[in-house]
Amino acid sequence: MAIAVKDRVVVPTIIALSVIVPVVVLILMYLPERYNLFGASSGSFPLFHAVLNGCTALFLLTGYFFMSVKEYKWHRNFMIAAFALSCVFLVSYVISKISNDPVPYGGEGTLRYIYFFVLITHIVLSAIIIPLVLFTMYRGLTGEYSRHAKVARWTFPIWFYVAITGVLVYIFMAPYY
Repeated sequence: MAIAVKDRVVVPTIIALSVIVPVVVLILMYLPERYNLFGASSGSFPLFHAVLNGCTALFLLTGYFFMSVKEYKWHRNFMIAAFALSCVFLVSYVISKISNDPVPYGGEGTLRYIYFFVLITHIVLSAIIIPLVLFTMYRGLTGEYSRHAKVARWTFPIWFYVAITGVLVYIFMAPYY
């Protein structure tokens, strides 16, 4: 199947996922009732999410390193691993939102402003990164390397920021879980 033909299927699918995923997460955050699917305590999810985000950041840096030294097979493998961790994070995050009430931030003063800046930029860029990652992965896996590189220039720093700020949000919130 030619890439142009695949694009007619894949591009609308990426766009649909890029809209559906953030909408579903937003809806789940405002559920009137929670359903603890696995009986997990609310504190176990955030630590798991921070570990996933931290590992994603490390995989992204490692993948970037391998790209810079032209070890493209290793670059691909680490980026796919980062994508897989992000998918596990997303599924776990959805389960945590179904299972547990939101925990409010209890900090005060300057830290409160810093926390909300980090949180808001993390949330906004988390929605933006979905289509960027999907398009970057698609272009790379289909061998469209020049198009892959053009979108990856934007994807990498945003994805890395989202992963790092995910860990920071956990650090800010850890005393309140």
